[in-house]
Amino acid sequence: MARVARALREEVHRANMALARSGLVMGTFGNVSGVDREAGLLAIKPSGVPYDALRPEHIVPVSLATGEVVDSDLRPSSDTPTHLELYRAFPSCGGVVHTHSAHATALAQAGLPVRCLGTTHADHFRGDVPVTRPLRKAEVAKDYERNTGLVIVETFRRKRISPDEVAAVLVASHGPFTWGQDAAHAVQNAEVLEYLARMDILVHAAAPRGVKRPAPFLVDAHYLRKHGPGAYYGQKGRK
Repeated sequence: MARVARALREEVHRANMALARSGLVMGTFGNVSGVDREAGLLAIKPSGVPYDALRPEHIVPVSLATGEVVDSDLRPSSDTPTHLELYRAFPSCGGVVHTHSAHATALAQAGLPVRCLGTTHADHFRGDVPVTRPLRKAEVAKDYERNTGLVIVETFRRKRISPDEVAAVLVASHGPFTWGQDAAHAVQNAEVLEYLARMDILVHAAAPRGVKRPAPFLVDAHYLRKHGPGAYYGQKGRK
């Protein structure tokens, strides 16, 4: 267990430092977690610790089953209950990222999705990145962070969106969450999401009356050439 926790801490520390270098976070905003499902652990950035002071031993292991801290005196990120709900609901999820990146957060605060308007978006996400409904007063008053996770899961189930094909969401009035096969891929998806959100805002400005959406077959073609069993983009055998 100790060896597993150490390896997971190192992986999650690397991902958090990559997130800090990405420019998507300011101050202590944002966090990355990763999971080892066989060990039943997630590991996440500690609450309020500046990135320039963050070390692998500061990363906090948490039981996936109970949410209790394992082998640490530090408090995990306050967003840990949100991460837990995503891991529990999305079986292929291996890493989760939360940021307050400017453009994605602007759309979240406007209550707008990141629209799939062309092939750049479709290369990464097979359709719009949805925005959740606002949380109700009772959901904020008690178990706020857990309810944030639950409203994300509710959004994907209600809209019948695959979390594997759209590995990102905007939480209304809050900000973006992304996930991936591991913590590093979740960070990459956060970077892509911010880029796509910025493009969408530019399109809103350039075409305030709206634009014609790309044909579904074009979206599917671009997504599937990079993802899935028939993917042919890139070099075989290389990540």
